[in-house]
Amino acid sequence: MPHPVSRYLAEGPRVGIRHFSYKDAAEFTTRARESKGLHQPWLFPPDSAAAYAAYAGRLIEDPTKAGFLVCAKDDHGGIGGFININNIVQGAFQSGALGYGAFAHAAGRGLMRQALDLVVGYAFGPMRLHRLEINVQPANTASIALARACGFRLEGFSPDLLFIDGAWRDHERWAITAEMRP
Repeated sequence: MPHPVSRYLAEGPRVGIRHFSYKDAAEFTTRARESKGLHQPWLFPPDSAAAYAAYAGRLIEDPTKAGFLVCAKDDHGGIGGFININNIVQGAFQSGALGYGAFAHAAGRGLMRQALDLVVGYAFGPMRLHRLEINVQPANTASIALARACGFRLEGFSPDLLFIDGAWRDHERWAITAEMRP
């Protein structure tokens, strides 16, 4: 008997991951507006239709980026967060930089941990990457805990690495390679 085709690129017991689409604008931007208190001062996901169209367009059309929506199975596939791989470099480097965020209604439920594991597996599998890096502001303890829980190792500290919320911010560098995966 044939198996039904999944709408996800990869899935676990509680979440599935799929690529961004333009039709996700209304749900994504609503969730972003509801989650400002959770996200700021760390990140600023698009919260208007125009901003979402530009953001999603870059993730959909730029080959150096890949965007994944975290879909909660107990919410009929509703968007619980997002994980992006930016600065994808092929050739000898085979790497990318991760950015992510949970939406407030899904935060603290373990969905992002499962989703990050799925994205890492997808990156090291079908995408054929070798290394992923996460840059995290040192006071963002929730993001650091997620990186650590998913097997990333602390590799260093970069002062004034990224311009966020009007200032250059220090970041810790966390990374994982394909060989580090169990």
